[in-house]
Amino acid sequence: MPVLGQNQYGKAENRVLKVTRDGPVHHLKDLSVSVSLSGDMDAVHLTGSNAHVLTTDATKNTVFAFAKEHGIDSAEQFGIQLARHFVGSQGAVTSARIRVEEYAWERIACDGPGEHSFVRTGQETRTAQITFDGTALEVVSGLKDLVLLNTTDSEFRGYVKDRYTTLPETGDRILATQVHARWRYSWTGGGEAAPDWDAGYAATRGHLLRAFADTYSRSLQQTLYAMGARVVDHRPEIDEIRLSLPNRHHFLVDLSPFGLKNDNEVYYAADRPYGLIEATVLREGAEAAIPVDLTNLP
Repeated sequence: MPVLGQNQYGKAENRVLKVTRDGPVHHLKDLSVSVSLSGDMDAVHLTGSNAHVLTTDATKNTVFAFAKEHGIDSAEQFGIQLARHFVGSQGAVTSARIRVEEYAWERIACDGPGEHSFVRTGQETRTAQITFDGTALEVVSGLKDLVLLNTTDSEFRGYVKDRYTTLPETGDRILATQVHARWRYSWTGGGEAAPDWDAGYAATRGHLLRAFADTYSRSLQQTLYAMGARVVDHRPEIDEIRLSLPNRHHFLVDLSPFGLKNDNEVYYAADRPYGLIEATVLREGAEAAIPVDLTNLP
């Protein structure tokens, strides 16, 4: 007999743009919100009964209504409000997972009285995942597509060599990566005050950048650990960070056919294939909870 396993449903990638109008000064929050609900949903799968089903259209409408009714202070706070609402208002829903991507905009300076013009920034995308089971919240913040590059202070040598090894050792190379990171807060929504989500994001991003810049790298693995360790050391509210770092290879171009010497100046940027370095850094005593595969985590 087939048996129904874990199941969930919801509305994915609800795009919501919230404009806060403070007189002539406007503020933007631009999100993509994905809602996933689970609970007592056996009947809809086994018999087609929709008696326990809150429509995905209703979840979409809730996202838009909450943007109006509650505003969007931060990606994390908005997700927490939605998760608590769905579990608290629907008897059949026992768990809600909210995933949020936030797209950044910069204000364009203008000569007139208004401040209402913006340009989309080309930096990383902020992410958040909030899960609520009716008792405890789990907040995993993060970012993706943060592109970093060091032009020196990186080497790669002393590695295993077999009959298929062709990569030459180097004592000075470009180190470039596109950071995907998720970090989990120890806060679970009890009586303790919630962290300052925006300040926490900015500080964690800053520590990732500082560790990347300050670490003399003998491998991308070493750099990854230095980045994660700095976050755990400096952010006591964070118990775990998972990093996925593709190695964006830059190879020296052979200019000798043109009678030119390439003194670590001209490189070919190869987009694929690329090395993919991934690891979790934990606070001592903490248990890993962030999914191992971040590369396909929407």
